Amino acid sequence: MKKVVSLSLASVMALTLAAGCAKKEETPNAGGAAGGAAGGKNVTLKMFQFKVEIAEPLAKLVAEYEKQNPGVKIQIETVGGGSDYGAALMAKFNSGDKPDIFNNGGFADMEKWLEHLEDLSDQPWVKDLVPVAKEPMTKNGKLYGQPLNLEGYGFLYNKDLFAQAGITETPKTYSQLEDAAKKLQAKGITPFVNGYGEWWVLGNHFVNLPFAYQPDPNAFIDGLNKGTAKIPGNAAFDNWVKLLDLQLTYGNKNPLQTDYKTQVTEFATGKAAMTQQGNWTQLQLTETNKNLKVGFLPMPISDDAAANDKLPVGVPNNWVINKNSPNKEEAKKFLNWLVTSDTGKKYIVEQFKFIPAFTTIPADPAILGPLAGDIVTYSKANKTLSWNWFKFPGGEASSKKFAASIQAYIAKQKTKDQMLTEFQSTWDSLKK
Repeated sequence: MKKVVSLSLASVMALTLAAGCAKKEETPNAGGAAGGAAGGKNVTLKMFQFKVEIAEPLAKLVAEYEKQNPGVKIQIETVGGGSDYGAALMAKFNSGDKPDIFNNGGFADMEKWLEHLEDLSDQPWVKDLVPVAKEPMTKNGKLYGQPLNLEGYGFLYNKDLFAQAGITETPKTYSQLEDAAKKLQAKGITPFVNGYGEWWVLGNHFVNLPFAYQPDPNAFIDGLNKGTAKIPGNAAFDNWVKLLDLQLTYGNKNPLQTDYKTQVTEFATGKAAMTQQGNWTQLQLTETNKNLKVGFLPMPISDDAAANDKLPVGVPNNWVINKNSPNKEEAKKFLNWLVTSDTGKKYIVEQFKFIPAFTTIPADPAILGPLAGDIVTYSKANKTLSWNWFKFPGGEASSKKFAASIQAYIAKQKTKDQMLTEFQSTWDSLKK
């Protein structure tokens, strides 16, 4: 198995400091020669992507590219927000309507789609990547994807509501988190709003925790694949269930009916003090409540402060190119323009609010927002946890089955032991 995916101090220092020294150059025609596509012909690129939160600014960015590159049109189709992106992408390929550019999560997802992926190792932007960002899409020394960005998640918390409850020190352990929830509830403030109607909140991000908190996550996953490790009886999973119970005890009344939009909106409008989400919510939070004072808390499963005061940080997804596309050279030009032109860099940071995965793009928390600032701070301190769901057997299939088991537990249809036994059965049924 590959090494743990997490941000090192050196990686983020490169991201935040080297970028500030980068020479600023506008390369309006990096995506195609003046006058349009190569050879003067008209080209239409099909882009299939899953990040609903950037759908609008991405469309504006594409319009800028088309203005600079007459003869090139880019059609964007966005499938996300709880929809099954993987199934929709497979349907596209099966129908013959194959996109030129699409998203891939790396690791097991890269393996699944490898036969369709163009080798991007020779692209000019590769030399500018933060080293950790290469890992999910690298196989046999070849790079098959361009990382969208770096992201992190944890418990978002409302600083004003914490102050109202008299919480002066942010919780870093399970007991401190429980104490904070009690103080909030005593002041008539709902501690958590839980968006458990979304499978990925549970089956990707939340279930990642007991994997990430293993002494060696990759060794544990390798053990599961070999049959030498088990989920039932594992201490990290036992402690993780306690964290789930804590959120249910001090959370909203209808978590299984609460979707992503409702979850983020209720948090942004002060209806709850905490919620499990990531820095990708910054756009919606700011649009909903520009005065919201928000930050990140860790998601502790024990009282070991040193082990628990960390945030899960990784690469959420990558741009990949269909190697059989007749327009793959134009697609490469667009991806190069995206991360090398002033226009592309500006959109990545100012419009998408992405933490760049490139040393040549400055990551300014004043522009990206406080959530990105906290991720950079935790990353500089080397206080990060790995992302492991892309390593699960079966890709989304395992994540969705994990989520269904957790939802059944939340609905009191299964016991803790039954849920963890189902996790093991899911893994065993999908591993190769």
